Amino acid sequence: MFEKLVVVTRKTRLAQLLERWGSRGQARYAIERQGGDFADYQREDDTYRRALATVDRGLDDLGLKQQHLDRAVVPSYLFAPHDLIVTVGQDGLVANVAKYVGAQPVVAINPDPARFDGVLLPFAVEQARGAVGRVLAGRAHTRDVTLAEARLNDGQRLLAFNDLFVGARSHVSARYAIAVGGRPEVQSSSGVLIATGAGSTGWLSSMFAMARGLAAFAGGSVGAPPPLALDDPRLAYVVREPFVSKTSQATVVAGLLAAGASLAIESHMPDDGVIFSDGVEADALRFPSGARVTIAAAAQRTRLVVG
Repeated sequence: MFEKLVVVTRKTRLAQLLERWGSRGQARYAIERQGGDFADYQREDDTYRRALATVDRGLDDLGLKQQHLDRAVVPSYLFAPHDLIVTVGQDGLVANVAKYVGAQPVVAINPDPARFDGVLLPFAVEQARGAVGRVLAGRAHTRDVTLAEARLNDGQRLLAFNDLFVGARSHVSARYAIAVGGRPEVQSSSGVLIATGAGSTGWLSSMFAMARGLAAFAGGSVGAPPPLALDDPRLAYVVREPFVSKTSQATVVAGLLAAGASLAIESHMPDDGVIFSDGVEADALRFPSGARVTIAAAAQRTRLVVG
């Protein structure tokens, strides 16, 4: 069933510094001049390299070809139906990869449990061979993960594992008309966030943390975000910092999209409107004036190996 293992990796902070500064000495000087702890960068890099070497050794004798793929080239890589995907990195790496692999299962490895939460990383490095082996033998347990989809009126589409953001590319107010359940409203805000179950513990939770702090300041209270499982077909949406004026309202500001329901937005932004996925601004669609987008749970789902 599978012919190749595609091991997706990510550059550590130290690797990125070396690309920028050219040498370890220059990178150390740049970090320490700002009062940073260069030793922490080195520890992270060493741990990641050891983890990747352990994963590679465990997979070597499974009889499949292997290919290492850096996260940066994933959007342009064409995954084949016979590829088995293994990610070695933090939770965000799973989100960056999952929406591009179609129905192929994803085995997610946590290379540094002391550093990464691992909400989406069921396996330690020593368990990589066993997890992949179970997939090859057809004995693995998988869990479907709901994706969000943005579909423009010109046919372009964008998937998100965690969340979609609709707003302005720069730090200015986004202007648009939003409609949920037939309730259209013109708004001016910092943009609209639409989160999946996987994303409900990320950006969405930080917005609720801000809301709780503001409510406490004003003498009120705000609860936790609605619990959404990874496979929950619902999506949560929140309008960020909506501004009320003579031409803008703020009554449609947060809610859940039921299974099969959608949210519609029409851009009123001449040239800086954007829709981006999973916090990656490079993974984006232009959203100029007159463009309309419909957002709902996608038909495509990610298959995350969990056991």
